[in-house]
Formats: sequence, structure tokens, C-alpha cells
Amino acid sequence: MKYSRLTKEQFEELHQEFINFLATQSITASEWETIKTNTPEVAEQELDVFSDLVWEGVLNQAKYVEHISPQQMHLFHLKEDVMHVIAVQLKNGIDITTKEGFNWLRENLMDDQVEFLQAKKEYSEDKNKDKFTLIQQGGVITKGDLFKYLDKLIN
Repeated sequence: MKYSRLTKEQFEELHQEFINFLATQSITASEWETIKTNTPEVAEQELDVFSDLVWEGVLNQAKYVEHISPQQMHLFHLKEDVMHVIAVQLKNGIDITTKEGFNWLRENLMDDQVEFLQAKKEYSEDKNKDKFTLIQQGGVITKGDLFKYLDKLIN
């Protein structure tokens, strides 16, 4: 397995897609029940293959990832050839994961207590694995509104 298995909730959300996935392998509902009962290791492999397919699709589409912690924010633009990151660091101890802290940051972006850094990083041989690592570390796929806003502000 290249990524991680989808959660039970994710499988429930993708129930129809999983049925279609099984159908592409000519596995009917009754055959699936038999596989789960008689050869659970095969069923596990099918769940893993489906999970990887879903992750590949999601990661191929991902263009922005945000990772926000109490005093830092890392905003990634996942371009074709490189990742562009804008990092925001607060030096005053304000927690930007709270509504109050985030509002303070919004109103005080140019304060001396707010530091901006930018960098570009090339992908490894496996671009989607790099994207997946960002998500595993707490990143969330977004539409990039915050990245675009700060990019215009500081560039």
C-alpha cells in the first residue's frame, strides 16, 4: 500500500465508487461477501488498492495545502514542478488556531511580531507521496484563498 487505507467513514462516503471499483474487476456483491468471509486477506488487499486509487485521484487534483499550528502557518501552492510555501510565524505567543488569534493576525499582518518567509522546494521522484506527507503531517487540502491573499500581499 502506497498511502493509507481510507477510514470506515470515507469508505461509507465512497460506497458507490467502491461498488464500481469491484465491478471493474467483475466482482459482484455476492462474490464480495464470499471474498470477505472466505479470504479476508484478499478483501484487505482490495480495500488497500481502492484506497490508493482514491488517494492518487485526490493528490493529483490537490493544488493547495494549509498547515496551521498555534504560532505558525505554512501555506503550500503545489505547482507542477515545485512546491511554493509561504510561512507565517508569530513571535508574540498568540494562538492563531483560535478564532481570536486568527482575527488578531488578520488585523495585524504587518505587525513586527509577524514574520513572513517564502521558499520553493522541488518534489522528489514521487510528487504525490510528497503531497501525501504534507497531509499526514497535519496539512489540509484547500482552495488556496489564504495562500493567494498572502502571496499578493507580500509579493
